[in-house]
This record gives sequence, C-alpha cells and structure tokens, in this order.
Amino acid sequence: MGEQEVKLEEVIGMNESWEHEFVNIDGLRMHYVTQGTGKLVLLLHGFPDFWYVWRYQIPELAKHFRVVAPDLRGYNKTDKPSGVENYRLNLIAGDILGLIKALGETRAIIIGHDWGGVVAWSFAAFNPEHTEKLVILNAPHPNAYTSRAKRSLRQLQKSWYIFFFQIPDVPEKVLSRNDHSFLKNMVKLSFVKKEALTDEDLRLCAEAWSQPGALTAMMNYYRANMNPSILFSERTIAFPKITAPTLIVWGEQDVALSRSLIENTEEFVDASYSMKYVPNCGHWVQLEQPKLVNKYIDDFLRS
Repeated sequence: MGEQEVKLEEVIGMNESWEHEFVNIDGLRMHYVTQGTGKLVLLLHGFPDFWYVWRYQIPELAKHFRVVAPDLRGYNKTDKPSGVENYRLNLIAGDILGLIKALGETRAIIIGHDWGGVVAWSFAAFNPEHTEKLVILNAPHPNAYTSRAKRSLRQLQKSWYIFFFQIPDVPEKVLSRNDHSFLKNMVKLSFVKKEALTDEDLRLCAEAWSQPGALTAMMNYYRANMNPSILFSERTIAFPKITAPTLIVWGEQDVALSRSLIENTEEFVDASYSMKYVPNCGHWVQLEQPKLVNKYIDDFLRS
C-alpha cells in the first residue's frame, strides 16, 4: 500500500479485509477500495471528495455486500485525462459500466452523492439492465437541475461556485493557495454538524487535491457539464425513466442545493420510489448522520 493508504488505515481503523486495488478501464487506471462479499454495491463520491467520503458506509454495507468505492475519473489516485471534453457525464458513467464488467459482474447497486449522484442518475437511466437498485444522496436529477435552477434566483446564488469554476486556470490557483484553505473553508461551511469534519479529514482531502492534475480535473466536471450554455439552454437531454427501485436521502440544510430541486422527482422514476429527509443536516448527509443514513440504505437494500 502507498503512504496515503497507510495513513487512512490509521485514521479510521480499517481491518485487513479493506483493500485498495486498481483496474484498467479502456486505458483509464482507476483506484478503488473494496470490502465484503455478495452483491456488488458501488459508492460514487462527489466534489471535492474521493472514496474516503464513504468511510462510515463501507464497513456497514460490507456486512452483507461486496462494496467498491472508486475514486472517480480525475480524482485522487485515479487517472486524470487532460481536456475538458474528457469529463462529460456520459464518459464518467461509462467508467462505471467498465468498472462493473472489470469486477466480473453484470449488475450493481449504485449509490451516489453530489456529482456521484448525478453520475448514478445517468448510469441508471441509460443502463437499466446493469442497475439493480439506485440510492441518491443530495443530488437532484440532471434534468431537474438544469430546468429549475435557472428559474430560481436563490438556487443561482447557491450555485455561485459553478460560474467561478468556468474561468480557465484561476480557480485552480485560488483553491490551491495556503494548503487549499479556500476549498477547506468551502467544505467546512457546508456542514451543519461541524464536529463531523475534523482537521485530519481535511488534511487527507488536501492530499487527494494535491495529486498532479486533480484540481483541474475537478473543475472540468463543471466546465464540461454545467457551463452557462448548458445551464441556460432550453434543451435537455432525453433521460429514460429510471426503472430500478430508487431511494433518495436528502440533508435538508444543503447550502448548495435547494430542496425545490427534488420536488416531484418521482416523475423521473418508473419504479418503486421513496424519499427520506434528514433534518438538521447539510450536504454531506452520510458524514453528518451516518447511523441514520446507513439504516435507511440497509433497510432499502435488504427489503
């Protein structure tokens, strides 16, 4: 194991069955953490995270499932292709299909948060035969976001960073200054339960952000999929309806995403569907209320 993995073991007390692996997906070297046996569960992180954001879910889910938490394209130990065009949503979702196949499976339970949730929505819509169940944490359906955000001044204000990230090179310079202090503060301010995020957590995140090319790759998710020409267009992608059973878990005090973005989400789902709201909780619901989130997920997956 590399230096970073050893440090993470010390922080969260991983046992010997928690393994770090790499797999090649159409030329992309992807890093992932895995534990457990059984049906495959994929945990997809968002911005500005890496697999570590699932530290409280991996051991619990591994009691009944084969859990795999990858670093998505551009993040941490996974390859970082150059060029904005290499971060389009369909390519990132394609990585997930490639991962499932590389792991010797044909189907998976897909769980996603933030950008990982957007990827999960897209994957499940276009790959129903490979999706057993879908769990979304604080991530609106892509079409709900693009159609509603531009009509809400409050949501546009919440989305200020999306427009900042469109500027070439400047965000990377700002976010990397003083040991990523600006980005650390962005994350801190988004937590309702401040004690759920430690200085050590932020140090480990900064290690991931410091990987060569990582910050630009992270910005490229926004540049490729959420630039103004897309956000303010009247055209939307024709997403097929989700046909897998779906659970949404939503931290009610999300500083980046308004609750209005998930109203009537059932219109995008043609399967059993449930919504769980978590009060007194911000965007990182799986970190602020891990026991409750784990219970919701476990009940849903084993029902």
